[in-house]
This record gives sequence, C-alpha cells and structure tokens, in this order.
Amino acid sequence: MNIQDYKGVFVFAQQVDNVLSGIALELVGKGKDLAKDLGTEVTAVLVGSGVKGLADELGEYGADKVIVVDDPELKEYRTEPYAHAVASVINEYKPEIFLIGATAIGRDLGPRVSARIHTGLTADCTQLDIGDFPINPIPGKEQLHNQLLMTRPAFGGNTIATIACPDFRPQMATVRPGVMQKAPKEAGRKAEVIDYNPGFTPDHKYVEIMEIVKAVSDVEDIMDAKILVSGGRGVGSPENFKLLEDLAEAIGGTVSCSRAVVDAGWKPKDLQVGQTGKTVRPNVYFAIGISGAIQHLAGMEESDIIIAINKDESAPIFDVADYGVVGDLNKILPQLTAQIKEAMAAKA
Repeated sequence: MNIQDYKGVFVFAQQVDNVLSGIALELVGKGKDLAKDLGTEVTAVLVGSGVKGLADELGEYGADKVIVVDDPELKEYRTEPYAHAVASVINEYKPEIFLIGATAIGRDLGPRVSARIHTGLTADCTQLDIGDFPINPIPGKEQLHNQLLMTRPAFGGNTIATIACPDFRPQMATVRPGVMQKAPKEAGRKAEVIDYNPGFTPDHKYVEIMEIVKAVSDVEDIMDAKILVSGGRGVGSPENFKLLEDLAEAIGGTVSCSRAVVDAGWKPKDLQVGQTGKTVRPNVYFAIGISGAIQHLAGMEESDIIIAINKDESAPIFDVADYGVVGDLNKILPQLTAQIKEAMAAKA
C-alpha cells in the first residue's frame, strides 16, 4: 500500500427511503473541516436506488463531489451489496479518510468494509481532529503529521481514547450521531456528481427481504428536542420523575436522563444523555439531580443554555451551567412548574 496515493475526505451519505439521514449532513460538515485542514476536498458517497436527486442537497451542505452508486439491488439496505458498493468506491477512488455514521446501518457496514479493504476502523467516535501522531513525541519514534486523530469513549465510558491509523489507508471511523454539526446550508450550491457502479452479482450471501415492518414509537427522540428536562441519580426515585415530567409538560420539553438512571432501571436507554447514550444540543437543558460527570457532560455541554438544580453546591455540573440553583428539587420543581404555568396562562 502506497499511502501517498490516498487523497481526500469521503463520507458515507446514509439515506433511508430516499431521504438523507441527519448524520449524512453532519459528516459532510465535519468532513469539510477536516478537508480544509488537509488542503483537499470532501466527497459524499451516495448509495441506493433512484437516489441521484439527493446529490443537490449534499452539495448545498458542503460536499464538493458526490459519488452516486445507483442500482436496484441497493433499494433497501442489505449488508452484502452495500459493502460491495462502498468497498469498490474506496478501491477505485482511494480516499485518505472515510467516515460513516454510527447508526444501526453504519455499525453493520463499517466493520465489513474495513475488513475488505484491509484497514483499521475506530468505532463510535465523538471527536475527530487532524494532528500529529504520536501526539506527544517519543524519543526514537517518528512523529507523523496530518493524521486523523479519532477520539472515542473506552472501557464503558470510563476513559477517553484517541486512536490513529498511521500505516493503512483510508483512515476509517464511525461517528456518533449528534456530536458533529451540519455546515450552514448554501442554497443553490452544486457539487460535482460522479456516477459509479461496480456491478452487482447476487449470490448466496445476498439476503432476500421478505417484508419490511416499520415500527411506530410514541417516544420523542431526545436528539430532536429543543428543551430537555434531564434527571440524574439525585432525583431519588422513579416516582420523583413525575416532577420532571410536570415541568417538561408545562414548558413544552422532553424528559431525558443520565446513565445512572438507566442503570437503576428507572428510565429506558433511549432517553439517556452522555457518552454511552445520546449527544444532544437543545436550546435549553435542565440538569436536575445530575452531578456532572465528564461522561454526561460530553453528551450535553453544547446545549445553548444549561440550567442546573442540585443540592450539592460543589457539584461539577455548576462549572458548565449558565444558571444554577442550589437546593432541594422536591421543593424547587413544583414552584418552578407553577410559575411557568402561570406565566404561560397570562401570555395566552
């Protein structure tokens, strides 16, 4: 492998039912930042059937090029044809960096592609940077420049690891949805569109889809919420979450929680904020009874306004909070909820 032959930042533009997933646009935005640091371009890889029309949207969000692999075999996601399509694109165009969203599809696709093209894969990254590796010089060891530094939680979220792939290309990572930001949309901006089809020969590895059943959930995705009322171990009991639910209802928000709450069985995993949960960026984030462990902060510190309520005045959450209240949530929340209801009624 001649590493010098590999150029450019490529991202897998995931689509489902011919609609781009949010992570696709987030990766284009981050890819654009990385490409700028490397003096190169960002290319989106769009795989599916009848999806070429999505290339314009990718261009408006920052993609310089869009490689379209369009084939009837790619109508629904199946591991074998998608892995063949993406691996073929990588072998043909030789990107220096290839990013995939850490979604259900990406977690299945990424490892299979990396194995086919014989490179490493860092999974579930929460930060990507261009820098030197080793990060700190080691006597007698060459320090390589312009490496992709991939940061992810390790050991159950108890530590943070920064990983590089200096000897193989592309440098591949799956990226947690919600941690990167979309670039501002530039209406009318166009990307160069390249049609590429490696050809598909169905064999015994191709899964036959008999039926697709779409599940309907009445639980709002906390990643989409503008206001989150989040509770931690300090809430005290699952019954006490009724206080948070009342506040959320009054203010038009959604309830979320910390890992401790999920581990205790008080709330489902879908509502967990943090390194081992979801990364959120609401306009307002209430941190109630949450101490502020680094693993939790990593999932919510980009919120526009953080309001902390905790009886421990030395809790780390106050270091990142815009507003803090020290006191008993059992007394504070009912009063706060009542005041909000009163204000909303007067406004109406």
